[in-house]
Amino acid sequence: MKLYHGSYTAINVIDLKKSKPYKDFGRAFYLTKYYEQAKFWADRLGAEHKKEGIITEFEFDDYAYEDENLKVLKFEEYSEQWLDFIIFNRSKQNPIHEFDIVEGPVADDAVTQQIYIYLEGKITKAAFLDELKFHKPTHQIAFCTLESLQMLKKTKKNMFVNNIDDVITQSLVSDFNMTEKQSIDVYFQSKVYAKLIDENTKYYQKTWQEIYELLKTELKING
Repeated sequence: MKLYHGSYTAINVIDLKKSKPYKDFGRAFYLTKYYEQAKFWADRLGAEHKKEGIITEFEFDDYAYEDENLKVLKFEEYSEQWLDFIIFNRSKQNPIHEFDIVEGPVADDAVTQQIYIYLEGKITKAAFLDELKFHKPTHQIAFCTLESLQMLKKTKKNMFVNNIDDVITQSLVSDFNMTEKQSIDVYFQSKVYAKLIDENTKYYQKTWQEIYELLKTELKING
């Protein structure tokens, strides 16, 4: 499974000691399967640090879910259990949970505001969860221990947010009336992309226009 981390700097070595506490799933290294979500954070953090945002791509060995030596907690959707776990990790009691990997939806800015309103007693838990039924899909995986990080492998490249990937996906949107999600799925699942990140093919020496033409040929579409 491809996972993405958006930041203002390339991630070459993961150091959990640098991870901040009181996050959704605790102190951990966070990634997402949604490229556009990682891009949002790359843009945001890049702007905050007056740098160009960078997306670092990883391969995740999801056999980790079958490893009896790893404890995994997975929330398929927003739920009461998810909310309780978020509140536990965001408390000021320096919380530590027992899980190596935690996966589930994100408490983004809008959701976080609602959590504060819920904690102030202004809305019920049922009302809070009912509103989340209409929230756009989000995703995060938190790697909380050194053992869990062994299931990650960094790909060969770091992606500046305005690099070839972004240009090609946006071209698919404008040229072929795809949604952003469709263009991202098509591009990152293509054989052309697999060759692009394989240094042995030397596709990285090609221009984005050349890569785009190869992609269109693979997809059997014409500009």
